[in-house]
Amino acid sequence: MRIEEAKYSIVELADWLRKRELTINKEYQRSGGLWPRTAKSYFIDTILKGFPFPKIYFHESVDRELRRPRREIVDGQQRMGTIVEFLDDEFALSNTSEFEGLHFSDLTDEQKELFYSYPVSVDVIRNADRRDILEMFRRMNAYTLPLNEAEKRQSDFFGEFKSWVNSTLDEFGGMLVDWRVFTSRQVLRMLDTEFIADLALAIEQGIVSTSPTKLRNIYKENDEVFVRRDLFVERISGTLAFMRTEMGFLAGSYLTTKTHIFFSLVCALIHNRWGLPNGEAELGLRPINEYWVSREVADRGLRELAAAQEGNDLGRFRDFVEAASEGGNRAAQRAVRTKWLCKALRGEL
Repeated sequence: MRIEEAKYSIVELADWLRKRELTINKEYQRSGGLWPRTAKSYFIDTILKGFPFPKIYFHESVDRELRRPRREIVDGQQRMGTIVEFLDDEFALSNTSEFEGLHFSDLTDEQKELFYSYPVSVDVIRNADRRDILEMFRRMNAYTLPLNEAEKRQSDFFGEFKSWVNSTLDEFGGMLVDWRVFTSRQVLRMLDTEFIADLALAIEQGIVSTSPTKLRNIYKENDEVFVRRDLFVERISGTLAFMRTEMGFLAGSYLTTKTHIFFSLVCALIHNRWGLPNGEAELGLRPINEYWVSREVADRGLRELAAAQEGNDLGRFRDFVEAASEGGNRAAQRAVRTKWLCKALRGEL
């Protein structure tokens, strides 16, 4: 077996598919039509913005009767099928793309040219039979880390909720890394997607303990129709946008580099502005319809809490320090942390 790397433009690959010079070998593929429109749109948006996607695998042999190459797709059916469907105007892009509502024919000439010329990375497998190809993929998968729960959710769901999580991270993922909420390695393992889903759970249920089951359910319940998307955008994206604009003084501090504390800080801002379900009862604090009373007051209060935690000061802020030190995602500790952070933002320490 020999494998050679190649790059082909989309227009070349689409032409081969239409002429049946490139076919799909369904022995290696899952059944077609698995991607909903939201997933297809996100994939096409990836191409339109010039981002790479995982390579496609061809098996190439020689058709001796026709005296020409025979090419089969052994991995990449959904991607290539989606590309051809879009070129044929079979679907318009959804709200997972900034080109929402557009068919391929609606793109500008420049956008069409960029799409046509997009280079697709392909590994071409030669001198191999079916057994060789199956063993190749088996060996490749043997060195792959087992999927964690966040990765499983992102691979199992393709609908509206996942598309919202992805679009939120398209906008704020850079900030979360720059502020050291997540390391690049954690982002590669999709722990940032878990963070956004966990915030969504707080919007729906308030300050609760989280679990893989609860997070999976919120994906599942909002997969086909995400009725409250606008509310989630307002409260989660709105809060992260406020933090990016107004709270840069926190970047890299103890309150951002500890993910569980940063989570509670976002919840505190949301509760101050809009209120969380059962928040008044859990926290003993009513919303004030603002994120904070002022930048100066918030800066001073948050720095006091951060200093107490870093110094393990078990004096006036003992409850916060203990809840912050324990970390984790349990409701009791989350409630204590969120309450103190709310008070710091209000100047009520």
